[in-house]
Amino acid sequence: MKFRFRNILVCFVAILTVNIGPVIAQDEEFLITVMPPGGPTPSLPNGKPDFTGMWLPNSAGQGVSGRFGVDPEARRQYDPEVTPEARPQFLPEAAERIVNMSEIELELSKSSVNCMPRGVPAIWLQNPYGTMLAHKEDVFVQLYEVLNNFRVIYTDGRPAPEYPEPLFHGNSTAHWEGDTLVVVTNTFDSRTFILPNGWYHSDELQVTERYSRPSENYLIVEIIVDDPQVLATPWESAPRRWTVTQTPINEFYCTNNQELEELEKLREQLED
Repeated sequence: MKFRFRNILVCFVAILTVNIGPVIAQDEEFLITVMPPGGPTPSLPNGKPDFTGMWLPNSAGQGVSGRFGVDPEARRQYDPEVTPEARPQFLPEAAERIVNMSEIELELSKSSVNCMPRGVPAIWLQNPYGTMLAHKEDVFVQLYEVLNNFRVIYTDGRPAPEYPEPLFHGNSTAHWEGDTLVVVTNTFDSRTFILPNGWYHSDELQVTERYSRPSENYLIVEIIVDDPQVLATPWESAPRRWTVTQTPINEFYCTNNQELEELEKLREQLED
């Protein structure tokens, strides 16, 4: 009798849970929400915005990957209804090349697979990890957690190298437009991709980055990609928000990548 009563009680609790579940979900408050803008923008001694800080590519100010109770608005960097991001307009031959890439080629093009630096602008467009910025009046240093990459951008007005060597992060010059730091970069290593969907680049690629800090907690990064051999028109990203965090930067090396070896073997077999 007690066993039967216990079963009935369990069933009743289960039915009650199912019935009130949606009500609880509707009234649930998110544990992680959009980080508020914070106070005024910190300034360098010359009065320009100071971009120093540890930044995350979301609107939460903390890690959100794999966590529950996160407001969807806090996961993303921009609202596509407010600031839509247009699709890149590829030239016909570039579009054909991308469409004809095999799944193996696409996998091998991903920096998370081939252990190569993401490069510019991918480090800002396809980077789920934090980035530490150290900003002085004459230099802007970017320390990327992913693969422990770094970049040094001089902001003292010096010109680009006369005979630049192709680099993963390119060769950059910088200037201010009001309170926005504009970085123009050329001469990239051919092994980088703009996005992990086959969007490759030519040696004529030029990337313009626009950095602004409207408040203490927000960093806005806008990207313009100009590549006359790949794109019919320059592509502009939405203004993407990064939020400041107190989480320290971590060591991150790409080691013992057996997936890369297996994909290389598979590609060789298919080419034979």
